[in-house]
Amino acid sequence: MDAPTIQPKFLPSGNELGLVAVGFSGGQCKPGVDAAPMALIDAGIVEQIKNDLKYNVTYDDKVHAYNELMPTSDPDYRNMKKPLAVSAVTRALSAQVYEHASKGRFVLTLGGDHSIAIGSISGTAQAIRERLGREIAVIWVDAHADINTPETSDSGNIHGMPVAFLTRLAREERQDVFGWIKDNQTISTRKLVYIGLRDVDREEKKILKENGIKAFSMHDIDRHGIGRVMDMALGWIGSDTPIHLSFDIDALDPMWAPSTGTAVRGGLTLREGDFIAECVHGTGSLVALDLVEVNPSLEAQGATETIRAGCSIVRCALGDTLL
Repeated sequence: MDAPTIQPKFLPSGNELGLVAVGFSGGQCKPGVDAAPMALIDAGIVEQIKNDLKYNVTYDDKVHAYNELMPTSDPDYRNMKKPLAVSAVTRALSAQVYEHASKGRFVLTLGGDHSIAIGSISGTAQAIRERLGREIAVIWVDAHADINTPETSDSGNIHGMPVAFLTRLAREERQDVFGWIKDNQTISTRKLVYIGLRDVDREEKKILKENGIKAFSMHDIDRHGIGRVMDMALGWIGSDTPIHLSFDIDALDPMWAPSTGTAVRGGLTLREGDFIAECVHGTGSLVALDLVEVNPSLEAQGATETIRAGCSIVRCALGDTLL
């Protein structure tokens, strides 16, 4: 691995990175995903970023569990499970990501379940608006759309709702249940692109169609190939928009990443996942990355493989190349 050569369009330096490790699993019901950040770190991802890709990493050497923010009671509200905990954690994470992004650093957030994107993306969106006066685009790579509102969700798990809150398709006035999200922390549905969808709820399909959201399913990838899909996705966003890439490891087929909570067959190959990350890095517009939903406690024999896949995605998004 060598240091990246692409010059970033929206960051003052190409090698300053802020890392936030989020050991949180409250957005869904399976324990173990909180152990993912430490598993990725133990696998050497931080050393690879520092030593091989030559980034200056700002990291507090802590996996944040946010135990001090956990409420003593957290009843369901509007069909949401653990609403107080998820809201408190994502609010704290938003401030952490904002702190890095406002200083012009690339921000890498290691989760954790995908509910944490409420925090990471809102923090990026706020910082980029304040620093550059621009909206961000979000590329959401996932088997699932995660755009259920509390009322359309069958499970009530908030890791299936983050995009709804980030786009204001779901709103809440209570400050302790996502009412803290302000307009300058949200994203536009016009700058949202999905890649890899293959397990989308009926109500989510309606939401995507009614709001004209650009979404590429595995059918589109099968039909056009990942190269053409990336051309279309990046063409939709345009070359003048900072990009936050939110990558759920379950976008990959379980053959490549079995150790995740909601695995769905028929997904991306590891090379296709790496290619997505490589293409987004190649635009020079990438300002932030989430890597979520690795669960080392599931499919124990496949945990190492899943962790290696996660590390590969991160490296490719940060400029690692094959040649």
